[in-house]
Amino acid sequence: MIRLGIINDTNTMKIDRKQQDILRIFLQYGRLSSSEIHQKLANSELDISLVTTKRQLTSLVNEQLISAVGSGRSRTYVISALGRIFANIDAENYCAVEPDRRYGLNSFNFELLPSLPVEIFTREEFSTLENATENYHLRTTDLPLTIKKKELERLIIELSWKSSKIEGNTYTLLDTEKLILEHKEAPGHDKKEAIMILNHKDAFTFVHENAKEFLNLTMANLEKLHKILVNNLDVGFGLRQKPVGVLGSKYIPLDNIHQIREAVNELSLAIYKMKTPYGKALIALLGLSYIQPFEDGNKRTSRLMANALLLAHNCAPLSYRSVEENEYRSALLVFYELNSTMPFKKIFIDQYDFATKNYAVK
Repeated sequence: MIRLGIINDTNTMKIDRKQQDILRIFLQYGRLSSSEIHQKLANSELDISLVTTKRQLTSLVNEQLISAVGSGRSRTYVISALGRIFANIDAENYCAVEPDRRYGLNSFNFELLPSLPVEIFTREEFSTLENATENYHLRTTDLPLTIKKKELERLIIELSWKSSKIEGNTYTLLDTEKLILEHKEAPGHDKKEAIMILNHKDAFTFVHENAKEFLNLTMANLEKLHKILVNNLDVGFGLRQKPVGVLGSKYIPLDNIHQIREAVNELSLAIYKMKTPYGKALIALLGLSYIQPFEDGNKRTSRLMANALLLAHNCAPLSYRSVEENEYRSALLVFYELNSTMPFKKIFIDQYDFATKNYAVK
C-alpha cells in the first residue's frame, strides 16, 4: 500500500474560495492589474478590499499559481499553467456556451505538461482513494477461481460497453454481454460497433495479463495498446501525421508529428514523476486525450492506459459504468480549453470509489 506521507511535499496546495474566484477571473480576462482584479471581484458582488486583493495576489504568486509581470504601478498578473491545472471550474456552465463564444484556449498549451506537479490530489483526496484501495484489497483477497473469472468477465463487459458508448456506440449493455459471451452481434447495428467493443475486450485482457509492462506510459506500450483498440476499424497505426479536430470544442490539437512525439514524451516523464498511481492514471487519461496522438481512438486509448497504470500498481481498474456521458465530455472540454483538471478529478475519484465497491478484479 502507498503511505500517505509520500505526498507531503507535493504541490497540492489548499486554494480558498476567494483565490479560486481570482483564478477564474484570470482565465476569463487574461492579464490584469491588482486594481482591475479588485474591480471585477466587486462587480461579482464579492466583499473584498483592495488591500486583501493584493494580499491574495501575493499569495497566489508565492504558490506559483499566477505570475507577476513588471513592477510598481505597471505590475500586472497572469495565470500560470499550474494555476490553470488547479482552477476550479463549473464544467456544465462553461460548456453551456457555444464553443466559439467560450473564453478558453484554442491551441495546445506548451507550458502545461512540463508544469504538471508530482501529485494532483490533495491529502484528503489521496486518503479517500487509498482507503478505497485498502478495502478493495481486503474484499478481493482469496477469491475462488470461478468468482475471479466471473468478476473479470463482468468488468470487461461493462467497461467495453460504457467506454464504447462514450464514443457514440449504440450497443446496449445487454447487447454487449451477448456479443462478448455468446459472440452474437446485435441486429441492425454497424459491424464496426461490434468490432469496437470486442477490441475493448482484447485491450483490457492484454493489459490485465501484462500489467507490469505498464508501470509507466511509454511510446511502445502506448502504440501497442492503441493498435489493439483500433484493429480492423480502418484507423492508421502509429502517431498521426494529419490534423484532427475536437467535436464541440474550439481547441485544435497539435498537427506536427514531431511536436506530437515530444508531447507524448513529456507526458511520459510527467507520469513517471507522479508519486501515486492515481495521479499517474488521471494524468495519462487527460494527457492522451489532450495530445490526441493518433488519428482516431485517442480517448479509448486514454481510458485503457489509465486502467493499465492502475493495474500495474495493484489498484482497481475503472469501468466508468456510472458516469454520465455529457459530464465526462464536459470535464474533458474544460481540460482541453482551460487546462483545469478539477472537474475530471472529481469524476475519477467517484469512479474509483465505485470500482472498488463493485468489482473484484486483480
